[in-house]
Amino acid sequence: MTRNVLLGVVAAGLLLSAPARATQLITEEEAKLPPPKGAIAADRRGILRGPKVEFISPGDSMSSPMPLVLKFESFGGAKIDPESVKMIFLRTPNVDLTSRVKPFVKPEGINMQDAELPPGEYTVRVDIKDSDGRAGTTIFTLKVGPK
Repeated sequence: MTRNVLLGVVAAGLLLSAPARATQLITEEEAKLPPPKGAIAADRRGILRGPKVEFISPGDSMSSPMPLVLKFESFGGAKIDPESVKMIFLRTPNVDLTSRVKPFVKPEGINMQDAELPPGEYTVRVDIKDSDGRAGTTIFTLKVGPK
């Protein structure tokens, strides 16, 4: 019995000491999909009280894995609904990335420090809602250089 416990402890130590693996945000196959046809609609007319999504990082072209940081801001006492967050890779057809970023979503934003993407440029849309049901959207481009 003590031998099995010792083996378990050694195995757990090996697993914990292994380097952390980056989180796949966009796969090679998804990166090869054709870009969307026509213009990308972004409805931002009039005075808006809906939540704001601000793309924080990365700045210019970075190599993968890279940090992906977005900040959410709500207005008028409303709170951001983390369950409403949707992230879409704009391609033909679009690729839903929501389940991949869900573990990194908080009411204040998304903080994914190890997003894995193949080299290229990727247009991404993020949609959120606040506790009053108002929607906010942002579209940004991730530029990933070679490793």
